[in-house]
Amino acid sequence: MSKNIIITGTSRGIGFELVQLFANTGHKVLALSRNEKPIQNLKLENVTCFSFDLNDDEAYKKVEDFINLEWQHVDVLINNAGALLNKPFSETLMNEFEAVYKTNVFGVAELTRVVLPFMKHNSHVVTISSMGGVQGSMKFPGLAAYSSSKAAVITLTELLAEEYKDSGISFNVLALGAVQTEMLEEAFPGYQAPTTALEMAKYILDFSLNGNAYYNGKLLQVSNSTP
Repeated sequence: MSKNIIITGTSRGIGFELVQLFANTGHKVLALSRNEKPIQNLKLENVTCFSFDLNDDEAYKKVEDFINLEWQHVDVLINNAGALLNKPFSETLMNEFEAVYKTNVFGVAELTRVVLPFMKHNSHVVTISSMGGVQGSMKFPGLAAYSSSKAAVITLTELLAEEYKDSGISFNVLALGAVQTEMLEEAFPGYQAPTTALEMAKYILDFSLNGNAYYNGKLLQVSNSTP
């Protein structure tokens, strides 16, 4: 049965693969990214895309209007977009730290808030975090803003699951290990990850459609590396 799926961060990496996987399995997708061209160029049926910046207050109205006009309801929201800053903490200015949080935390919160009124029983909000945001996991210098922002959305997910526990909407967060993407290259130049973006996208697709039957308010560590 076809479902209505919203995915952010779709211009590259895991988000780019996710859009194609969902479209090819018959689902309707709203693909949101600051750069809409990569998805537009695919010319996929069932896929709508327009330029969307999580830091732009006006952009959320576009999403709301689209859902009202075209879909009326949303089954799955995948908060996949993320901003990375790889810089020594001593050199990281307040506005740089804030910019990472605006995308990775405030943007996730606001888009979720806008979409929630269109979600009903059995809907699923999946937020993509990082192993770097998991308490007790291995940490790396230069990623203070990024990894702490990824920790924030883990707790946000737990809070939303509690606040909406009577709605039948599930909220879960996936803390990903190393996946071969452009963002990984920015964080760890030259490192070769054991998992491709497509492999991870296949897992996320399955989890977003089925995981809410088994999980709510949970952090799942999706990592095949130790630590």
